[in-house]
Amino acid sequence: MATARLMGSSIKRREDPRFITGKGNYTDDLKLPGMTYAAFVRSPHAHARIRRIDTSAAKAHPGVVDVFTGQDLTGVGSLPCGWLLMKAGVDKLKQAGLPLDLKEDIKVVPHMPLVSDVARHVGDPVAVVIADSQVAAQDAAEKVVVDWEPLPSVTSTEKATAPGAPQPYKEAPNNICFEWQIGDAAATEAAFKSAPVVVKKRIVNQRLVANAMEPRASVARYDAATDELTIWITSQNPHVHRLLMTAFVLGLPEHKVRVIAPDVGGGFGSKIFVYNEEIVLAWAARRVQRPIRWTSTRREAYLTDAQGRDHVTAAELALSREGKILGLRVRTTANLGAYLSTFAPAVPTYLYGTLLNGVYEMGAIHCAVTGVYTNSVVVDAYRGAGRPEASYLLERMIEAGAAALKMDTAEIRRRNFIPKFANGYQTKVVVNYDSGNYGPTFDKLLAALDYEKFRAEQAAARKQGRLIGVGFSTYIEACSIAPSKVVGMLGAGAGLYESGVVRVHPTGKVSVFTGSHSHGQGHETTFAQLVADQLGIPMDDVEVVHGDTGKVPFGMGTYGSRSAAVGGTALLMSLNKIKEKGKKIAAHLLEASPGDIEYAGGQFSVRGAPGKAVPFGAVALTAYVPHNYPDGLEPGLEETSFYDPANFCFPFGAHACVVEVDPDTGHVKILRYLAVDDVGNVINPMIVDGMVHGGIAQGVGQALWEGAVYDDQSGQLLTGSMLDYAMPKADMLPLYETDRTETPTPVNPLGIKGAGETGTIASTPAVVNAVVDALSGLGVDHFEAMPLTPERVWKTVQAARSRK
Repeated sequence: MATARLMGSSIKRREDPRFITGKGNYTDDLKLPGMTYAAFVRSPHAHARIRRIDTSAAKAHPGVVDVFTGQDLTGVGSLPCGWLLMKAGVDKLKQAGLPLDLKEDIKVVPHMPLVSDVARHVGDPVAVVIADSQVAAQDAAEKVVVDWEPLPSVTSTEKATAPGAPQPYKEAPNNICFEWQIGDAAATEAAFKSAPVVVKKRIVNQRLVANAMEPRASVARYDAATDELTIWITSQNPHVHRLLMTAFVLGLPEHKVRVIAPDVGGGFGSKIFVYNEEIVLAWAARRVQRPIRWTSTRREAYLTDAQGRDHVTAAELALSREGKILGLRVRTTANLGAYLSTFAPAVPTYLYGTLLNGVYEMGAIHCAVTGVYTNSVVVDAYRGAGRPEASYLLERMIEAGAAALKMDTAEIRRRNFIPKFANGYQTKVVVNYDSGNYGPTFDKLLAALDYEKFRAEQAAARKQGRLIGVGFSTYIEACSIAPSKVVGMLGAGAGLYESGVVRVHPTGKVSVFTGSHSHGQGHETTFAQLVADQLGIPMDDVEVVHGDTGKVPFGMGTYGSRSAAVGGTALLMSLNKIKEKGKKIAAHLLEASPGDIEYAGGQFSVRGAPGKAVPFGAVALTAYVPHNYPDGLEPGLEETSFYDPANFCFPFGAHACVVEVDPDTGHVKILRYLAVDDVGNVINPMIVDGMVHGGIAQGVGQALWEGAVYDDQSGQLLTGSMLDYAMPKADMLPLYETDRTETPTPVNPLGIKGAGETGTIASTPAVVNAVVDALSGLGVDHFEAMPLTPERVWKTVQAARSRK
């Protein structure tokens, strides 16, 4: 049966009924015969030597199956870092003309699943207790005695490289992990020397904690009869988990390990990485010969999940008197935490420095990044990963430049937008944008805001003592990660292509197997929509399978807004193969030449003879019950494709936030929030809107409330629970006014760019710029640090008033 065109339709998510009725299947829901439970013993110190661990009392506790320390994990390797910065590779790129530099090889330190010598952050695991019940495991864990020798610690990003700072590793003098540069230092210096206007700002992009609804969890089961290990896990990329665990840590044959990521309640980046607990469970399940489950408590999540951002930057912007950007100079210190997480080195370098060109024409750019080790939780990709940091810095500097020139903030953006281009724009920081048309997107935003009217209302409000402001953010991001050749050259240990399998069943139903993974994005709807649209069949006839290495041949997972653009294209390639083979089968049935067969609306028909046709279902059945096929035509109807994009895709957009600040309390109220995004072609507008809404919420949270705080002396995480870490709630957020322009990418045949992170990237600077604008009448032109809590805003207002 033919169906109406589905691409571009706001179809309700098919997975939501099971989620909202409590029928989701999460890792912690799994119940296996003989199940045991794990509890980890963790360091209470930020930095401490282990003199001795006594597990005898814990082993004697009722219900305990066994207790293991790092000394027991023989044959287990260090957790790997998948993106290393090596001087030889960077020098090769320099010789090829890319403006990159690296002082020396990155300092790689061991990261063992259970620490046996020195713990380097609060929460570092040192032992695991396996017991018949969760309660027994937790009670016994408290009986493990560790003789600690506390050592000096450092958690501050800026203080890590200060003279005399505590040193977590002798292998990394001054706590420096790497010193990386991008851009033309000489041209940038020349631009600043000749510039009539230069603005300088210190910008702190604070550390954030990922707070998914579902905490990390893992279940490991070993089958001695088959020597097979099955691991259920809260993962954004189960195949990568399996590969890293087998090839680099456990040393097991990959085909003997199956990783399943069932329903996963949110990731935001924090579930991309390989963690200690998963490794320990996989190893211990073989030892105790029983299934083991571990589910993180929220407290453990704060202490052990990879965190995000944590940059301190000195930024300078050189401008002409007409407001043209002549140069941008950036010196960033990036906190990596106590160890190198899976993709950590890529975030403050290639995912940050390469986006500093933004949507603007620039004379020159130079960015230097120093990655530092500290006694804090590891820092890795968190929603946006490097692009929010770049966008925030750039948009704050644009605002500072406008203030220095006494120029309207909308006007300075207009004067610097890169003109419309359809097939490539070479930036000053390596990357080549795919397609862009930034001015009309911004104009659409201004029209929705009614900008001139707002400024009139703002002036009137100020006369009444009300502090109202508007903040803009025009942004670009890199999505569809990634072109394998490019990321390989830049230090990635693997290509980041994606796979897609389309299996047509004899009844005409279709199963698709994707290597990308849904943890809230709605893949089961989006991919079914794509497949049904391409084949002209009902969506109900399409099943989407993901998250199981036993079913999907391979995949690189979901992150970097890559699923639709990369995973969707892999499926499209297989769909095209299905249609081509279907034409051969239809030609056989219709006694026509394959070249004369065309496919549309779920029907194979003879060109020029519309009455001569067979439906998709008849071709599917014939594919599985052939008895008189022509020579060379194989039975079956299933195709596999691997898609590796030629370039990143670069979504862009413009956001505006209107706020009112109460000068007596420092409270910031968001009055309006508007977003116009351009993510290329869209499969399901409602799902894209949902992604934008969620992203904005995260960005607003960073701007106004969220921030991880460590005690400077003890290294304790002071914001280690939801009582201390201010996650935004629904009633704290405004209604969003969203719209789109569509500039398809030429990189993939779907014209899709990626939408998962736009809101997060754009919203933080929009909100902060709005608060600064609201307070500009008092002489406030900057906040060095976020979040803009009532206390911070109130103090700033008081300081501004005292200066008058």
